[in-house]
Amino acid sequence: MMKKTVLLAAIALMGITAHAQKGSGFGIKGGLNYGANGDYFESAENAYKNPKGNVGYHIGIFGIIGDKIYLRPELVYTKTKSDYDNNSLNMSKLDMPILLGVNLIGPLNLFAGPAFQYILDTDYEGITLSDAENDFTVGLNIGAGLSFGKFGIDLRYERGFSENEVTVISNNGVTPGDRIDTRPDQLILSLALKL
Repeated sequence: MMKKTVLLAAIALMGITAHAQKGSGFGIKGGLNYGANGDYFESAENAYKNPKGNVGYHIGIFGIIGDKIYLRPELVYTKTKSDYDNNSLNMSKLDMPILLGVNLIGPLNLFAGPAFQYILDTDYEGITLSDAENDFTVGLNIGAGLSFGKFGIDLRYERGFSENEVTVISNNGVTPGDRIDTRPDQLILSLALKL
């Protein structure tokens, strides 16, 4: 009886693995992000303030090339929000992660790779900001996911590599010259559908 149970479990696991690793294709994805951008530097007090994390969202498309080891390029519109003492920085950007992944066992996969980011807009409620120093930046994505046929879910960590600041130009109680680091530091939960 025990041998039959183990044999059936092994056959089921192989079936799930084969189904989860169906190969190349493309699809759509979306989900929630939780995190914040970088520090706020107050020029008058010569001090840094850490942001409070907040929930944002993302939606995009992806491709998969390969089976056991795969390449997964993505193009994602992302909206983030970071709360500072009396205000919030809203940012929208296009992210293009290029992930290298490996299907491990059953539906489990691990992945990592660079994330190229293009900042579309930054808005600090009621305050005029300069454009970001660099519209285009590079970060890192690392995470794990589960794939069930055409459906997938993954959790990843994203971090920007280089500082990319915006500066306060005119204010509403904020000192001109204050700076905000726009680098992302967030957890990203995504649902995906392979088409």
